Formats: sequence, C-alpha cells, structure tokens
Amino acid sequence: MSPIFTSEQVFEKIDFTVKPISKGEYEDCCFIQCQFTESDVKNIRFTDCTFIGCNLDKAKLAGSTFNEVVFENCSMTELHFDTCNELLFTVRFRNCELNHSIFYKRKIKKTEFENCRLKKVDFTESDLAGSTFDTCDLEHAVFENTILEKADFRSSYNFRIDPDRNRIKKARFSIYGLAGLLDKYDLAIES
Repeated sequence: MSPIFTSEQVFEKIDFTVKPISKGEYEDCCFIQCQFTESDVKNIRFTDCTFIGCNLDKAKLAGSTFNEVVFENCSMTELHFDTCNELLFTVRFRNCELNHSIFYKRKIKKTEFENCRLKKVDFTESDLAGSTFDTCDLEHAVFENTILEKADFRSSYNFRIDPDRNRIKKARFSIYGLAGLLDKYDLAIES
C-alpha cells in the first residue's frame, strides 16, 4: 500500500490501536481524543498538526517527523523522541504528561513546555537553548551535558540541574528554584 497524503482533516475519537493510522503524510490535521497507545507511528510525517486530548503512551515513533506540531492535554509517557526524524523537529507541549520520555541528543531550541509533567524525562545532551518550561514538574528529569542557555525555568519546580555539567549561561530561574541548582552541595536552604 503506497503512502497517503492527508490535509486539513479532523480525526476525532479514533482508536488507532484497533485500526492503525495509515502510513504517509498528514498536514494541517487535528487529532482530538484519539487513542495511539503503543501504536506504530513509525515513519509518518506530521506537519502543522495538533493533537488534543490524545493518548500516545508508548507509541513507536522511529523515523517519524513532527514539524510545527502542538500537543495539548495529551498523555505521552515513555516516548522515544530521540528516534524521530531530526530534520524539522519542532514541537510544543501544553498540559501534557511526558513522564519517562526521552529527548536524548534532540535539538529542540525554543521549545515551549507549558504546565507539563516531565518526571524522569531524559534531556541528556539535548539542545534546549531558549526553551521555556512554564509551570512544569521536572522531578528526577535528567540534564547531563545539556544546552540550557537562555532557557526559562522561573515557574518550574523539582528540577536538579548541575551548573558544572550543563551549559546554563543566561538561563532564567526564580529565587525559589535556586535549590535545584545547588543540590549537589547538600546545603540547607531556608526562606
């Protein structure tokens, strides 16, 4: 079966675990309350698409393209964004749960994470320069050799970032987040 091209379509409440999504390219499409749990989304191209209230937990993303894609109110645990097509990888997340997902070595400058749960997310060796983490829970998120220059963490919490092991020049933090930068020193910080 040859790949399809789908443009300006709305897919609502479709269970892609029962009837798999067709391979091909989706442009300007909206997926609303669709079920992708553990689905094969490999090598599919999404351009200017929006996912609202979808469940993508453990979906297989290898080779997929996400170009100017917005995820809102989605469950997206254990996703391997590190296996996606790196070319044109631009995403935004609002009110999403991304726990245990992997962004290893992903170049995602100026990415917006708004009100997201990012527990145990792996950002090792990623380029997050200029990204915004607005009211995000970063408990046990891994930042190792990560570029965080000009990133904004002012309203986020539970993060642990070692300034000696990451590039954080001109990153923004609130006074309440300083403990997350000093964690390795085992200090008792009081307000």
